[in-house]
Amino acid sequence: MRTTTRLKLAYTALAATDTALAGSARPWAHRARWVTKPLLLPALGAALATDPRAQGSPLRASTLAAQAGGWGGDVLLLGAGERAFAAGATSFGLGHVAYLTGFRRARDRRAPLRAGRLARSFAATWAASGPVVAAAAARHDRRLGATVLGYSALLSGMAAAASHLDPALPRDARVLTAAGGALFVASDAVLGARTFLLPSAPARLESVVMATYTGAQLLLAEGAARAGRRG
Repeated sequence: MRTTTRLKLAYTALAATDTALAGSARPWAHRARWVTKPLLLPALGAALATDPRAQGSPLRASTLAAQAGGWGGDVLLLGAGERAFAAGATSFGLGHVAYLTGFRRARDRRAPLRAGRLARSFAATWAASGPVVAAAAARHDRRLGATVLGYSALLSGMAAAASHLDPALPRDARVLTAAGGALFVASDAVLGARTFLLPSAPARLESVVMATYTGAQLLLAEGAARAGRRG
């Protein structure tokens, strides 16, 4: 079994374990997540770095940089309170900048981004929901409103760019990348609703957040690896 495959299996096992722990209200489960959650993206990043298919991929370096930002967000969001949330969102935001940079470099140059149906859908969804969640966040802490609004706009832009890659890239790489961007938006929508709109939401909703988030990161990494093949 190749090193890359072992690392992806390790990531999958960690993701499943952390997803189960995230849905538990027991104190020991949160303590256990200080072991599982910080290991997620290092395992996935190592899988991408050792994947021979990713050699020459235009998305490899930007995806590894994005995973570093995501790792910081994972660790910071294990903390409690508005400061931890803001710091985690900022780290994730840096990761999305890295993703967006890679997608823009590998974009479809034949048509503008705004011409894509998915891009327009992400923009419309953000316009309808972003300000609502940001206003709810501001009621918790005034400074959080701007953070949430900016972060959600950046995430929507990243997902839109993920759906607008160069047709010269392999089709499976483009499909996986677009799906990863969309799933990331879905995960963030659940997180925002649970944190700011549904304060009494059941703990198991956090499992939904983690399942969609870890799935999104895996899809984006797999898309980056497959983008190393041309044709």
